Formats: sequence, C-alpha cells, structure tokens
Amino acid sequence: MGGSDYGRVMTPDALAEFCLSLPHAIETFPFDAETSVFKTSGNGKIFAITDLASDPLSVSLKCDPEESEALRAEYAQITPGYHLNKRHWVTIVLGGEVPDELVMALIRESHALVRPKEPRQP
Repeated sequence: MGGSDYGRVMTPDALAEFCLSLPHAIETFPFDAETSVFKTSGNGKIFAITDLASDPLSVSLKCDPEESEALRAEYAQITPGYHLNKRHWVTIVLGGEVPDELVMALIRESHALVRPKEPRQP
C-alpha cells in the first residue's frame, strides 16, 4: 500500500464500512454515481462525504469550529471543507500523516453532531 510509514491506511471499503457501522447510517448518491454521501436515516442529515474512487482518498466531515481550527493547524492534510461551509466542515486527505484512529474518531464526532437525539430514558 502506498509505502506509508504511518501504519494501516484506510481503504475506500474500510471507510464506507466504518461510516455504515454507525447507528442509523445510510449511504446515498444525491450528486452523482461517484460521490458517497453518508447520512443518518432518522433526519437525513449528512455526516460524511467522499468519492470512494478518488486518489488520494479524502473525506469531508462536519466538525466543531474550534476543533476544526486546531486540527487544521496541526495537520496539513486537514483543510476547510471542500465546497462546504468552511467553519463547520473539514476535508481530510487519507493515507498520510492523519492517523486512521483520528479519522475514525472524527467520523464518530461528525455523526454525533447530526444524529437524531435519542429520547432520554427515565
């Protein structure tokens, strides 16, 4: 795989599988046949956008604005969301300096930001 020194590199299949493993996650193609848009089925809100065939592979995620700023300062491969609200979205180029564990944590956080709120149990 790409000769990366950063250990396991997330593949397109692994990225899609991880996104779909989150509660109520669905994959849709509202823009074109190449662009996967991962949403929560309860409210239809987007938490991840990617072209699984792109090289390099990248993913755009919803992100807390302050965290987004800190991540962009730390990683050159994390930039303001491509064609998205630059304050609330980041685009991450995968397979380089950003560890898979961080990418997965950011996907989980993006999902948590948009998922339908579960009613609290008494």
